[in-house]
Amino acid sequence: MPRSAIVTGSSSGIGRSIAERLAGDGFSVILADVRRDPLTGGEPTDELIARRGGDCEFVLADVSLHSDCARLLDRAVAWTGSLDVLVNNAVLAGIHSRPLLDTSDEDFDAIFAVNIRGPFMLCREAIRHMLTQPALGDARGKIINITSQHGMVGAPGHCAYAVSKGALVQLTRQIAVEHGRDGIICNAVAPGKIVTGAPGDLSKDADSAAYVRSRTPFGRLGEPRDVAAAVAFLASDNAGYISGVNLMVDGGWMAY
Repeated sequence: MPRSAIVTGSSSGIGRSIAERLAGDGFSVILADVRRDPLTGGEPTDELIARRGGDCEFVLADVSLHSDCARLLDRAVAWTGSLDVLVNNAVLAGIHSRPLLDTSDEDFDAIFAVNIRGPFMLCREAIRHMLTQPALGDARGKIINITSQHGMVGAPGHCAYAVSKGALVQLTRQIAVEHGRDGIICNAVAPGKIVTGAPGDLSKDADSAAYVRSRTPFGRLGEPRDVAAAVAFLASDNAGYISGVNLMVDGGWMAY
């Protein structure tokens, strides 16, 4: 029986790399995003995976909508008969991510709709289905939330974004505690400064890039493949007794 995974925000950046890695590991991957074309250009993720012999399907979906979340779950189950891994990667920041006093109600609601309400709805729907599946070893299913180092510390200038990521860290713990005995394994991966080339990438500005390099103990900046490797590990059978963890992938930034 093929294993299935849903990766939200899979058209660009970190989500694209996660989807590629899971497909390479043999998962049938549902690629969910509000757009098919990568933000930085190039071939769509589904075409890239298919060209490499992987199994995937793109589904246009907005995770802030309950109907789209339910449709993603239904599609994954209809495709392979089960949902083995859910990766909540879709994120919103951009113009809505501002200092506290500049953050409007609309900014706050927009960020929370994608960054925490969407993962909450997807986790809830996924767990409801996973509870009906037979356990493979200790697990009926795995959930991996993509958080951020900004969910662990204050991030000046990015109030709603940082708060939403902190909430996602806590949602990870909550699921791990509430459903661990049910065979639901839930973890998070918290990227640090990752070079994606997308809008907001600090490496595109010389001064910002110099600061990030000086602040990161590791000898290089992070890449999407670094985050994908952590997700692949947590999705694998090798991570069977790890749950409720927020795994930092930041080159030692948070240890500094």
